[in-house]
Amino acid sequence: MTVMVLGATGGIGAATARAFAAGDTLFLSGRNEARLLALGRELGAQARAADLSYESHVRALFEGLPAPLDTLVYAAGAARPGPLAEADPAQVRAVWNANYFGALWVLKHGLRHLNTGGRVYLLGARPELITARGFAQYAASKAALARAADVSRLEHRSLGFTLVLPSAVDTELWAQVGRVPKGALAPAAVAQAIVADRVGPPQTELRVDA
Repeated sequence: MTVMVLGATGGIGAATARAFAAGDTLFLSGRNEARLLALGRELGAQARAADLSYESHVRALFEGLPAPLDTLVYAAGAARPGPLAEADPAQVRAVWNANYFGALWVLKHGLRHLNTGGRVYLLGARPELITARGFAQYAASKAALARAADVSRLEHRSLGFTLVLPSAVDTELWAQVGRVPKGALAPAAVAQAIVADRVGPPQTELRVDA
């Protein structure tokens, strides 16, 4: 099976790459080039840095693939919370680029590189966990991602689209938010749930709990 993980230098992305590494042909991408190349060497994977907020970077990333994909995992994300009354344009763009627009360009340019029956996993967020003060942009961008997944299922019936909805996960994302909640999942738990789900029929949602 041929797998691509985008956002591979983040906590969930790196864990997912490691979970798929055994027995799979693996392609990795992320913005932190040094960390990405180190992970690629560790796993024997092909790695190419890209800024997913730029459509041109995403297009070039997929045009450079030497083989079609069976599984595509979009694990990029950003939170950067703050009150609506103090919304900073640069911070807002960073959140939407990571959580929605990067995924949009991946769906636009990546789906044609998936084999029939291929699977797409998008890291979403549970509305009941993120409807909180300061999280307007994060919540809205994740809601937009969920609706894009719904429409993608209608437009590409030969592929499976799964929105991954974990409870709180212990990743570097919490450095933007505050302390990690007690009982947060390890990134590896989310990764293993994705790998296990890949062998069954497509689900619209994959909820991962502690």
